[in-house]
Amino acid sequence: MFDGFVQHGLRTARGQIFAQVAGQGPPLLLLHGYPQTHVMWHTVADLLTDRFTVVVADLPGYGASFRPVPAADHVPHSKRALADDLVQAMSMLGHDRFAVAGHDRGGRVAYRMALDHPDRVAAAAVLDVVPTGDVWARADAQMALGYWHWAFLAQPAPLPERLIAGDPDAFFDFHVRALGLGRAADRYPADLMAGYRALFDDVSTVQAICEDYRAGATVDRHDDDADRGVRKIVCPLLALWSECGALPRFYGDVLDVWRPWADDVTGQAVPASHFLVEDQPGPTAHALSVFLERRPSAFPIS
Repeated sequence: MFDGFVQHGLRTARGQIFAQVAGQGPPLLLLHGYPQTHVMWHTVADLLTDRFTVVVADLPGYGASFRPVPAADHVPHSKRALADDLVQAMSMLGHDRFAVAGHDRGGRVAYRMALDHPDRVAAAAVLDVVPTGDVWARADAQMALGYWHWAFLAQPAPLPERLIAGDPDAFFDFHVRALGLGRAADRYPADLMAGYRALFDDVSTVQAICEDYRAGATVDRHDDDADRGVRKIVCPLLALWSECGALPRFYGDVLDVWRPWADDVTGQAVPASHFLVEDQPGPTAHALSVFLERRPSAFPIS
């Protein structure tokens, strides 16, 4: 796993970002989602290194990256703050302009990065997400039941942290696995699943997860609402989503949700669970490659 990649500890203003880097060509930053680490990209990253310089990073709060110190306003865990951290990390690698692709929470960091740093982000891909502000603005009974963990994890500390600690096996088995993690059995070896399960034994990771969702319900939502109809993503945007997941059930045409946020939006459904990167690594890598290579004007990249 990650053969030929070089590990980096990138010291940013707030703390150290862990990343693995390999390949040659335009730089592409890959960001993971909840509840995973950079390891989720292990197969896709290998498929992209012949065309891109691939940077696979742990989000702050996860994996081997630093843990932001929680605050009452949840700003340290906001997607704006995490995007700033990762832009700094890319600068330390010498990449002043790059593409970014993120799954789940990483997708939220990716589109916030594209909004806040248009001079740095040449192209962005968001995997199985719609904007956080839209999720809350369109919330209804279906969302409350299907995305119940959004409200649960956003409850004030230490309620969700304590409840998860009470039976982490149940939380993993009946929530995380129910979303599709491990469903494509040949894609999820036992040691990989054990690594994902172990995240819920790490108190600092569980705290960061909850703070991430608290930020989503507050500061991230407010940031999106402030930008809605005022600012747009100026770079090309690719949206990929699970064909059988929540997004088409909740929102119908997923691209319609993204069109008010960017002028150049393309995308498609993938026959996979929410964890489409690991379920379908070949098609995911192909979709990313086609998207980026058809937009050479986006890549006067360092």
